[in-house]
Amino acid sequence: MAPSAPRTRAAAALRMKQIALDNQSRTIRRLRVQLAIERRGLATIKKEHESTQVALEVSHKNIAGITEIGLCLQEDNGVPAPCDDEWEEEPEEDRVEEEIEEIPVGEGEIVDE
Repeated sequence: MAPSAPRTRAAAALRMKQIALDNQSRTIRRLRVQLAIERRGLATIKKEHESTQVALEVSHKNIAGITEIGLCLQEDNGVPAPCDDEWEEEPEEDRVEEEIEEIPVGEGEIVDE
């Protein structure tokens, strides 16, 4: 019985190593599949981002064109430009400061202080 024991131990050790290698191989395959799925998802997101970026650029160009048309129409009609670096202050005498009246508190009214 003694001569077969080392063979059995060696066979068991080899079998354990084979099981460990099989488990590692399965883990690697599973991780590769997971990586491929993530890459496909990222590629889809990248395409969506690019199309959104293009649509946004087109939208900005349209807005700029419409704004330019509006400004040209205003100039043709003699309306001053809305933002022409010349800021006009109100004269001091035209400003009316609002005065706050003190309203007497009657009986039974709630006063928040």
